[in-house]
Amino acid sequence: MSRFQTTGLGQDDFAEMVAEDVERALAHYDEAINQSTVVSVGKIAGSIASAVTLLSPKHQRAIDAIHADLPGLASKFVRALAAEAARRSEAGTTNLPTALLADEALPVSPQPDDLESMLIEDWAGRVAGSTYLEGNLRIARSTLHRWQRRGDVIALRKGGRKHVFPLAQFVDGRPVAGISDVQSLIGNPRLAWLWLTRPAAQLDGRIPIDLLRQDQIDEVVEAARVFAPG
Repeated sequence: MSRFQTTGLGQDDFAEMVAEDVERALAHYDEAINQSTVVSVGKIAGSIASAVTLLSPKHQRAIDAIHADLPGLASKFVRALAAEAARRSEAGTTNLPTALLADEALPVSPQPDDLESMLIEDWAGRVAGSTYLEGNLRIARSTLHRWQRRGDVIALRKGGRKHVFPLAQFVDGRPVAGISDVQSLIGNPRLAWLWLTRPAAQLDGRIPIDLLRQDQIDEVVEAARVFAPG
């Protein structure tokens, strides 16, 4: 029996209750905040609070472990939302992309060591081996291995000596330009792919791999240089 069942409070009702409390707090703190913004923020807070109640104890403990970083992470998330909303407004549409609101796009990123214990598909998106790439994208194994040696593609180790390749890095059967630069700057291929596929603070919340697919290489490489450890 869920917590909502035991309290008699539905999950939607709980989210609405949190949203109303946040709206009142914002209005009390700063009367100059636009009312529509207050409502939007309340909905976001209510949705997040409601979602937390559905997390497993393991994931709840994971959040507890990074509590000191939460203010900064929340600030990055809000800036990413604002940047994307502004970009969409300029483009004539107000719908936020699903990717930005999906769990995997939240700026709460696991560390490189954590990635080793996670299923690749859970954080890297769709991946495939050389057999699939040869049969479906017509990428010869010899070509793929040459790209891998030069760092032109990101290859993720999946047990033993086997590697898989994130499919989002390919366009028309070739890796997008800029992958090798990003990988050489960041070093760790798992961390490099994680950075490439999440909203980046260095790019005002935009997703690096999306920009590379649009040939905005210089901007992404410079952002990777800022992000790169050391």
